Amino acid sequence: MNQTLINFTRGVPPPESFPTQEISDCAVSLLKSDPDTVLQYGNPGGFRPLRNYLAKQAGVTVNRIAIGEGSLQLSDIIARILLKPGSLVYIESPSYDRSINIFQRTGARLVGIPLEEDGFDIAVVSSRLANGERPVLFYIIPDFQNPSGTVLSMEKRKALVELAEQYRFWIIEDTPYRRLRYHGDENPSLFELAPDRVVKMSSFSKLISPGLRVGYSILPEPLAPNFLKFAESTYINSSYFTQGIVYEYIRRGWLEPNIAKLKNLYQPRLDSMLTSLIHEMGDLAEWHKPEGGFFVGMTLHGEFDTDELLARASHAGLLLSDGRGFFPEKNRQCFIRLPFCALTPDEIQSGITRLAQVIRSMLDK
Repeated sequence: MNQTLINFTRGVPPPESFPTQEISDCAVSLLKSDPDTVLQYGNPGGFRPLRNYLAKQAGVTVNRIAIGEGSLQLSDIIARILLKPGSLVYIESPSYDRSINIFQRTGARLVGIPLEEDGFDIAVVSSRLANGERPVLFYIIPDFQNPSGTVLSMEKRKALVELAEQYRFWIIEDTPYRRLRYHGDENPSLFELAPDRVVKMSSFSKLISPGLRVGYSILPEPLAPNFLKFAESTYINSSYFTQGIVYEYIRRGWLEPNIAKLKNLYQPRLDSMLTSLIHEMGDLAEWHKPEGGFFVGMTLHGEFDTDELLARASHAGLLLSDGRGFFPEKNRQCFIRLPFCALTPDEIQSGITRLAQVIRSMLDK
């Protein structure tokens, strides 16, 4: 079919969001000022000036900061040092598909906690714990969750950290979208509520560029030595050069203006997505209404064959992710993740119109 392909798969920043010239300036400056450091092996925790900056921002000692090649690499290390076959992991359902894969590779047993409009169902967690389950960790994306777009309420944040303290499990708080809020007010992070019980993960992938591959973790004191030892024995250290670029970018005062620019770029795209869904899909599905981030998660009413949906969407010039991959356990409902940041408002409107037509064609068959 002669129509523009619209990609509703990966949640990636658009090329127009990249501060290309500024990154180039930082790289050149870094190679002139500190080549012996950024081109050499180094401490496994990462580029010291950036670690110092992150430690100061978080109010912790620098030994609790670990920088890696994106937050997924850091999540993998956490999984490897904490989990073994049979370990119990709580995870939101749905959740980030690559994190699900990381935890499953360790042989851990994943239990999906269903999502509500204000985050995971705290009653389910409380009941399971009261009945004797003892997870090693709970992996959660509390702010503009991937793939649903939900934000964990303040009430549930407080309840979760209380349960973590009571039952002695770790919270893995993944926060790559937290700074990208386009409407409303933010809640305190889980790390701010319980800094000794939470492993905070984040990255600069969505704030500067994913190609730099700079993520970081703020670790509780008891986990930091084993974490850094594992990192050193695995890859010695991650790239000081890209970490140095990020630090120089921050040092020059460019990060906050760039975040403001990104918000101005992405807010109309989120608004277009929500408006288009209301207009085209109101009787076909339900979805969370995020105030930021990269995604809207949608569940179709009724039963649909996901393979047929993907095929029909492709024929209509739409690429969709397989929604089944976002669930740690089999899910009977048909779930669709809709990234919006890399598409223009016109592309979003056209894509949602086509998607609605595809879904209606399946209902009419």
